[in-house]
Amino acid sequence: MAKQELNRRQFLKSGVIAVGALAAVGAGVGYLQKVTTENRINQKFLRPPGSIDEKDFIYACIKCGLCIQICPVQAIKFAGIKEGLAYGTPYIDARKQACDLSCDSIQCVETCPTAALYFVPFKNAGEKAIEKYDKTHRADPNYNPFPVQILAMKKQVKMGLAKVNEKTCLAVLGKGFKGIPRGKDFKGINRSPYGDSPKATPLRDKQYDAKICDVCVKECPMGEEAIVMGVHTNPDGTTGYKPDVLDGCVGCGVCVMVCPTAEPSIIVEPVNT
Repeated sequence: MAKQELNRRQFLKSGVIAVGALAAVGAGVGYLQKVTTENRINQKFLRPPGSIDEKDFIYACIKCGLCIQICPVQAIKFAGIKEGLAYGTPYIDARKQACDLSCDSIQCVETCPTAALYFVPFKNAGEKAIEKYDKTHRADPNYNPFPVQILAMKKQVKMGLAKVNEKTCLAVLGKGFKGIPRGKDFKGINRSPYGDSPKATPLRDKQYDAKICDVCVKECPMGEEAIVMGVHTNPDGTTGYKPDVLDGCVGCGVCVMVCPTAEPSIIVEPVNT
């Protein structure tokens, strides 16, 4: 009987130790996951449209590459092996190639199989825009709800927010720009909002001649809802200029790509929603 009681005590004791060990392991794994995830969050990744919160994104993304394959301007790339848990996940280097939203239908989000790029908000925004359009245009012989739907979906994008460096911005310095924004060797492409091409064209084919540089304002795919050239009066009474980023900025990065200064005078700070 004493032997059975001893065995029982040993069993209970070993059980308590095992539970404690598992709890410790679990806590350790949780801590490591938290630390590693936070490290990834601190990285300045500009994710494609529709990306969920970074700490969830790096686990939800299965690195299938569908978003990369479908992007018409090849803006999306795989994160390198040095990026730890983020290795193989999609990101955008806007300085090399921005997302100019020229696919119109936000194809990268629509094609994502795991909702790491979440399409529902875009779908809802498009449907609401069409519903509103129908109320006043259904009888119109030229009825076409698709431009309204496309614009509503683009407005739903929130990759980041542009920020101007006033120390190097040509407009702020009162300088103009003449020539090709990034030079003849630059391979980036975009669909200019003022052009007549249905597809993106090389930036090196675009010539500018402005007394006050406004390349970022002219090339923004979201137009005046996202960025305008602000005019103000300097302390000495002269007129000053500065690109003003507005709430309509979707963080696509086109302004970063087209900025003609050696280092971009405007950047996009990523936003995870």
